[in-house]
Amino acid sequence: MRYLSPAPLVALLLGASVALHSLAAQEAAPAAAASPGISYRNDILPVITRAGCNLGACHGAQTGKGELTLSLRGEDPVKDHAALVEKFVNLGAPEKSYLLRKAIEDVNHEGGKRFEKDSESYELLHRWIIEGARRDLPDEPTLVRLEVTPEEKVLFEPETSVQLAVTAHYSDGTTRDVRRWSIYEPTALNVEVSPDGLVESHRPGETTVNVRYLGLQVPARLAFVPDRPGFTWTDPPAHNFIDEALHAKWKTLRILPSDPCDDATYVRRVHLDLIGLIPTEEEARAFLEDKDPDKRAKLVDALLQRPEFADFWALKWADLLRVEEKVLDTRGVAAFHGWIRKSIAENKPLDRFAREVVSSLGSTYEVAASNYYRALRAPDQRAEAIAQIFLGVRLNCAKCHNHPSERWTMDDYYQFSAVFDGIDYEIKENKRFDSNDKNNFVGEQVVKFIDKRELKDPRTKKEPVPRLLGESEPLASDPKRLEKLGTWMTSPEHPLFARVQVNRIWFHLMGRGLVDPVDDFRATNPPVNPALLDALTADFVASGFDLRHAIRTICASRAYQLGSVPNDTNRDDEINFTRALPRRLSAEQLLDSAHLALGGLPSFEGHEQPMRAAQLPGVQAVYRPKKPTSGDRFVRLFGKPPRLTNSDTERTTDTSLAQVFELTSGSTLNGLLTEKGNLIDRLLEAKPSDEAIVERLYRTILTRAPSGEELSATTAYLASTGKRREALEDLAWSLLNAKEFLLRR
Repeated sequence: MRYLSPAPLVALLLGASVALHSLAAQEAAPAAAASPGISYRNDILPVITRAGCNLGACHGAQTGKGELTLSLRGEDPVKDHAALVEKFVNLGAPEKSYLLRKAIEDVNHEGGKRFEKDSESYELLHRWIIEGARRDLPDEPTLVRLEVTPEEKVLFEPETSVQLAVTAHYSDGTTRDVRRWSIYEPTALNVEVSPDGLVESHRPGETTVNVRYLGLQVPARLAFVPDRPGFTWTDPPAHNFIDEALHAKWKTLRILPSDPCDDATYVRRVHLDLIGLIPTEEEARAFLEDKDPDKRAKLVDALLQRPEFADFWALKWADLLRVEEKVLDTRGVAAFHGWIRKSIAENKPLDRFAREVVSSLGSTYEVAASNYYRALRAPDQRAEAIAQIFLGVRLNCAKCHNHPSERWTMDDYYQFSAVFDGIDYEIKENKRFDSNDKNNFVGEQVVKFIDKRELKDPRTKKEPVPRLLGESEPLASDPKRLEKLGTWMTSPEHPLFARVQVNRIWFHLMGRGLVDPVDDFRATNPPVNPALLDALTADFVASGFDLRHAIRTICASRAYQLGSVPNDTNRDDEINFTRALPRRLSAEQLLDSAHLALGGLPSFEGHEQPMRAAQLPGVQAVYRPKKPTSGDRFVRLFGKPPRLTNSDTERTTDTSLAQVFELTSGSTLNGLLTEKGNLIDRLLEAKPSDEAIVERLYRTILTRAPSGEELSATTAYLASTGKRREALEDLAWSLLNAKEFLLRR
């Protein structure tokens, strides 16, 4: 006699049961049998998804909920079908199926009632069970495309709502209206979306509604424009293609830009943006007195050539490339930071810079860029970092499940991670500070490529095939693989690299990316001005990926030079660059500018000589025994990142009560104000009048002269006290705590 193993036996019995109950159902309901049948993939899975059963907060959690575990958002229909049929479907008595009874809360259900008994959802599930709860139908078409209309629309008051139409396109050429079964996720709070896709606005503004059906997503970009009777487009001058693209949208949205900023604001702004410092009194005065109509462009050119520019923009890349001491050690940090700074100083094209980062192997002391892989010890860490920094792709979600808001799957994740499998380390010595921390290294390492595979796909337990994102052909397993990666990544035919980098430059100069967050490029997070991003990308590629060219182009635009004072049309606009949005200075800008104004340089533990905060090569390991200086404490408090992630968002300019205490009564500013030989001492030695000394303080700290009211009040205060130096300390302290000093306007 031939015995069956348990698994085939269960399958055989289940199949026989399904067949018997299906036959009974056909006799009981001939009308249902005559129909093509209910499809699990095309009919039932949308019902379950629409009800939220397979979301992460419910049965789609990693370990499920209760007795049911489903794949997140239905990405594994085969597994989900088996889980449902095993315990939650009663083929003999469909109405008694827990799948139905829990959904209508006929029995206790922690997730609550999902739909009513007389609903279409219940009817579909009921019919499916009657028909035998089949997983597949013969010649069943598959979903190939999702269409949403309108994809983009501007609505003017009194029109405050729009109905989205959602059409599923299948492999057999058929289409289906699926708006009832789609999920609608608006990105802004100014709208609400009904279950069948009616978008209603509560207040003017722009939003993207991400429409999701099964595994596909499509964004719909909507703008609700307030009624502005008598609005007239003033046709402001366009300095370059940036203004032309922005003006086209502003005109459509009935928004007028703010007036251009004055020269005092501009000279301070461009100094902070390009070199991370406020201008000196002499620099500001020379600019304000210059009558050359091209002086703004000439100032930008001059700042781009200063060594402080290389310092400040190297700082931005050091944040992204994880230049920190715990893994790299002090010498590795110095080598890597020095290489980054030298690359910026010599204006190395950003595509070449990126290729060298991703392909460099060798000693971390001799081949500086190889330190990047020293900080990323596993293939999946390297894949996530490089995808996010250079391609704007956040892959990490796809490590455990298909990406919920992108097209990337677990296959994509592990195949791209396999590109970096084989990178290994020859640790020549390790004098680590912490013997219990395996990620602490002090000593030279050699990063190399070996013919050894360690990465396994957790689903198959097999080695994934190395493959670039979105490509069909695998990569060969050899050291040249990393060079091929760099070439592919930076190719002009692969524009995502250029788009991400020029968007990052725009973010640093304008305070917000055209795509925001700046490193989250996905179809469901579209740019606020697609035409402008396309134009900037084309210009950046044509320039040879020239960082200084991109900065010069943006700074030359009228949009960059707008003031921060709003008008009636742009008061609520924060995404279209119709005015400059004030933002707090970064930790390094604050500390370095305060020292520049009053005199001297900050000191940092581990560095014998004082230096500007923007010149610090790395971030010291947080656990290392040391005596932090006031400068160390200041930059950490004001948002200098530990450089442990791959995102621009790790650095913050959020405010806190601790920062207020530091500025008003902390040791940093107090030390600057009382330091012998500082600006206050120099002013007192010159013995100027009260009016002259007040003007010098205002021009030095705030880059402007005091108003008549300010001059009158401060000179009266100085005249009323017998402690002139202390009074000047108080005045300087108040200016350093003024919003004009703390904010980039």
